[in-house]
Formats: sequence, C-alpha cells, structure tokens
Amino acid sequence: MTIARTPAPIDALLAQLRAEIVGPMLTAPSALEPYRRDRAADPNAGTPLAVVRAQSVADVQTVLRFASEHTIAVIPRGAGSGLSGGSSAVDGAIILSTEDMRGIAVDPITMTVTAGPGVMNAELKAAAAEHGLWYPPDPASFEFCSIGGNVATNAGGLCCVKYGVTRDYVLGMTVVLADGSVVELGGRLIKDVAGLPLMQLFIGSEGTLGVIVSVTLRLRAAPPPSSTVLVTFDDIDAAGAAVLALARTGRLSMLELMDRTTVECVERLHAGGLDTTAAATLIVQSDEPGEAGQAALAAAAEICSAGGCVSVRQAASVEEGERWTTLRRVAIPSVEAAAGSLLLGDVGVPLPSLGALMAGIESISRESGVPIALIAHAGDGNTHPLVMRDTTSAEAIARADAAYGRVMDLAIALDGTITGEHGVGRLKQPWLAANVGDDVVRLNEAVKAALDPQRILNPGAAF
Repeated sequence: MTIARTPAPIDALLAQLRAEIVGPMLTAPSALEPYRRDRAADPNAGTPLAVVRAQSVADVQTVLRFASEHTIAVIPRGAGSGLSGGSSAVDGAIILSTEDMRGIAVDPITMTVTAGPGVMNAELKAAAAEHGLWYPPDPASFEFCSIGGNVATNAGGLCCVKYGVTRDYVLGMTVVLADGSVVELGGRLIKDVAGLPLMQLFIGSEGTLGVIVSVTLRLRAAPPPSSTVLVTFDDIDAAGAAVLALARTGRLSMLELMDRTTVECVERLHAGGLDTTAAATLIVQSDEPGEAGQAALAAAAEICSAGGCVSVRQAASVEEGERWTTLRRVAIPSVEAAAGSLLLGDVGVPLPSLGALMAGIESISRESGVPIALIAHAGDGNTHPLVMRDTTSAEAIARADAAYGRVMDLAIALDGTITGEHGVGRLKQPWLAANVGDDVVRLNEAVKAALDPQRILNPGAAF
C-alpha cells in the first residue's frame, strides 16, 4: 500500500527531516532491508523512504509532525518480533523505530516500573527482580520482544492462564498522536476512573492510533519456584479434554501444549528428551508454595491419568522444569527451521471448543496435504497453528495460503478470534470483518478517523 504524498523532491524532504531529529536516519538500501519486515516475513512488504531510530519523545514528535505536514505514512516499529506483519514496510513510508528508547525506572514502593518502548521484556523482568519484584507477562519471545510491541499487540505468553495478559498490567502511558501532540494517560494509580478509559484504545492498537513512547506497568511480588510435570497423550482429543479439566482447577500457573509435529521439530534441533511419538505433550506448572504446589500437581497428574494419558513425569528439580519450559519457548523457531517458511497464526477459542479447534486443524492439514504444527497456551484457549509453507511452486504456496485461511475460518466458526495476542497486522486483515462484524469494523474506523484523520499511521495494518 502506498499513501499519497505532497509533491516535493524526496531528497529535499529527507534532508529537512534529518536536520530536525537527534536520532540516526537510515536511507541506504542495505540499511533499510532489515526493517522492511517483522518475523512474519510478509512477502508483500514495501520499501520505505527512511528509517528513523528515535532517541526521545521529541524525535517521535518531529517525525509525526513532518509526516502529517507532507502526508507521509509512518510505520511504528519495536523489536520486529511480531508474527502478523504489523510492522511491514509500506512503499514511501518512514519506519519509526523506538528500539533506542530504553529508559527504565522501578519504583519498589508503588510496585511499578516505567519503561521506554525499546526495553526488552527480559530486561524489564531483570530490573524488577533486583527489587524482589516480578513482571508476569511472559511471551515465548521474551528475550527479544520489546515492551512497546508487547503493549501495542496486547501480548500474552506462557503464564496467562493464571496471571493474565499485558493489558492487565498497564497503568499508564505516554502516546504521541499522528499530529505530533503528546498525551499522558493513566499513571501509577491502581484505581483511576477519571474520564473515558482512553488508554485501553492504545493497548493492542498495533501502532494505528499513536506511538507509545513510555509505559508504566504494575509489578507483583516474585512467586515461589515452580513445580512442573510433563504429560504425554497418544490422542489429541484426549489431551484437549484433559486441558479443559486442568483449567477448571484454577491452580495452575502454566498449561502449554505441543503436538507431535512440533515436538519432532524441537527434538531435531535441541535433543531435549521429549517423546516424538506422542500425539500431544503438555507442560503443566504450579507456583503455589511448598505442599500446596505439590498437591496441585498431584491433582493434575490424576486428571491426566484418568483422561488416558500415556505418561506423567514430574521434574526432579526447578532446573529440569525450566529446561522443559525452554523447549516450549523454542518451538516456533524450531518449526521455522524445519519448514523454511511459515504462515504464523495465533487463533483462540473458548476453552470448551479447544478440542474441536485442534481436531479441525488436524483435518485441514490432512485434507490439504499441508503440514501444520500446533502449539498452544492451552489453559486459555490460545493456539498457534504454524502452517509449514512449501515455496518451491506456485501451487504449493496456494495450498498453504488456502490452509491458513481455513484455519482462520475455523476459529471464527467456533466463536473464537483470529488473533489472541499477536495482532491482526497485515496477514490477518482479510478476516477481521468476519471475526468482529461490520458494525464493530465501523466503530474501529470511526476511532481511527478521529485520532488519525490523514491515515498516516501504519496504513494497511489491522483496518
């Protein structure tokens, strides 16, 4: 997608912008290339005019004022770890990177942290840990995803089943709007209902309404070390039924699932001792202290045994449990390495429909002849179908694309969502109306028009 631009010599425009910002501006083709796509590897990504690596709120304001004046598209970008094409470049746009905005300040008294959007999730966790505190949202990519991106997509992760998603921890933020004006929303208060909840508009907005330049997040006391069990099933339907029963206990801090295809890919690269013959592998954790945690896991093991599991292994130590968790974290790159090219999904359904979703994805894979690996934050119904895309022929690409679309349609038919935590981006935009309905799309458009009337912010994403 290309946005109309006020006629002016491009070189003169870029020279003007370069003179007004503090941060570096990249224009060489080799420097632009790494910024054209996120991890979704959008094949339709355009070529930007420039990349600006903002160093401050003032830099962000300058870029947006300049873009508004000349009607130039701006693509906000964090770490580029997104899986839906949400930061794919647009021809003639400016990529506005917040990767260098990395300030971080922990307030142990209010149990909050204020961070720049370029701070990595792992860095924020480490800063909180220095004060005996903890930031729960825990994407599998926590070591290389940024807080700004987490907020912009309302990221989830492995411990959502107990601790919720990014939205549940955002107390305040500073946002630069499309015209370059700055608004402060929320703060460090736990309770604050003054005015409309405008801050909620920007959480999960994928850079289409404004650029988040600072965020204040709630922290918690660090939990006790987790206890872990590894459970295998020879039937994915039985695994789905067990997940439903396990989630109802309300005592687990993690409930993750990998199917056979995923485990085979993980074992090929990491040789972690997982059972490659199992139809489904569950990683089940409790962080309740002492005997309570052991009782929670014993109850989980009993549920799985009654549900027909093949094996239950309790981790002999916290370290062994963390090793199993790490194997789950590397699942997507492991499948990616095996496939070469992936179409990445993160569809979610109400928990009672999880079994039907998994069975349906298995059928789509079989009928289309397209391998689809499945991983899931199973405890909250959020799954990641990974369509393994053969790019050796146009016919193979078309089959993979069709299988991906069928997965989206299946999630919608099960009263689910086309995205639980990675955003609509550009890859899933065609299914948005079917997912939320035309009336909701119109409301989205009305909000967009109010905050970004020139539609310069991330055009083509989500809407």
